[in-house]
Amino acid sequence: MKRVLLTLTALTLAAGMALASGGAERSAPREELRVMWWGSQTRHELTISLLELYAQKNPDLTVTHEFAGWADYWTKLTTMAAGRNLPSVMQHDYAFLTEWESRGLLQPMDQFVSSGVLNFSRVPRGNIDSGRVGGQLYGVNLGVNSEVMVLDVDMFQQAGIPIPADDWTWQDFERIAMQLHERLGVYGYGAGIMNEQIWKGLYISEGLDIFAADGSGLGYTNDTPHIEFIEMVLRLQEAGAIPHISREASDFAHGENAEQKPIITGEAAMDYMWSNQLTAMWTAAGGPNARNFTVVPPPRRRGGAASNYVKPSMFFSITRDAPNAEAAAAFISWVTNDIDANRILMAERGVPISDVVRADLEPLMDLPQQVVFDYMGRISSSASPTPPPDPAGYADLRSNVYNTVIRDGIRFGQYTPREAVALFRQEARNILGEAARN
Repeated sequence: MKRVLLTLTALTLAAGMALASGGAERSAPREELRVMWWGSQTRHELTISLLELYAQKNPDLTVTHEFAGWADYWTKLTTMAAGRNLPSVMQHDYAFLTEWESRGLLQPMDQFVSSGVLNFSRVPRGNIDSGRVGGQLYGVNLGVNSEVMVLDVDMFQQAGIPIPADDWTWQDFERIAMQLHERLGVYGYGAGIMNEQIWKGLYISEGLDIFAADGSGLGYTNDTPHIEFIEMVLRLQEAGAIPHISREASDFAHGENAEQKPIITGEAAMDYMWSNQLTAMWTAAGGPNARNFTVVPPPRRRGGAASNYVKPSMFFSITRDAPNAEAAAAFISWVTNDIDANRILMAERGVPISDVVRADLEPLMDLPQQVVFDYMGRISSSASPTPPPDPAGYADLRSNVYNTVIRDGIRFGQYTPREAVALFRQEARNILGEAARN
């Protein structure tokens, strides 16, 4: 944890007050605002600068912060929750909001909307309602984003392959990935092709529900799209058009961190990520002057709709353990609406939800941010509907079944695709069903 220190002026005033009182009275204890998030190094640096500005503007607060990578973040927070030591404000994810609410770990924020502490006067209602669970507000959207496939334009040109259209299919993807590998000797695609969001996209493209309405299991009955996709992944791995799973795990952290993707070092011509990760990835690759990237939506099922959707990039939530929920809500409102705050963040967490902030930032965007803004505008009418938040128990299913059986087990040869998908379906019924009953 790094503490954002009081300004010298505030320290001097506090000392002067103590001397004036002859030391007979102790000054009131200072309020603490503790904020925690996950992300890249770029996000860490920007958010620390944001908190330093907030501390300057609010000398009555002691502002502290903690951060981690995606995987470590949730492990740390689970430990904190067990010890009743959660931060006041935590960055939250659409996938886990329902589960955390069901465990009583978050505080609803509707009272602060009613009182005006949370100001949403310049925010479309849909961007707020995405943070509701059971009708109550548990997360404030920090920006909107969507999934993208990042393409190295120069590699495509060298290979003589045109940039695919927005409605390209997985059949197009396999052909292109193979051609890139054969013609350039690089990975056609980098790390994270078995990311669980891509699995979900297969069924979003089919217009099907991923999970049952009551959260007790999977919402679709046909496993064929999933099996066919996995069989394609195995063909790509066998051909060397994607990294072997052993290298993906050891060198590229399964593609979960924007700054560990093989496209950064020129080892791959395509990679998958969320649009708000593009700035960090491009920065790590040397910036717009060093690399030439473009983005298209992820491939879709043949004859299907878009496999991606517009979603909240992430939320700020107030936890059960916040000592002053109103102070936490005031901070979240400031991040949502303040121009100076957002000129620090520069849409790193996604396209801002305030129309005033968005209009202010657009002329200031550098090339990666412009690419994201343009992309979000381009897909606004073609993206599929946003699915409901994942059900309670999903974090357990993802970590202990999907990642171990589907992502790793198949590609290490421990299961056939059919065996793994059948086991995943059974465990989804067991884990999600139990969570739904509780």
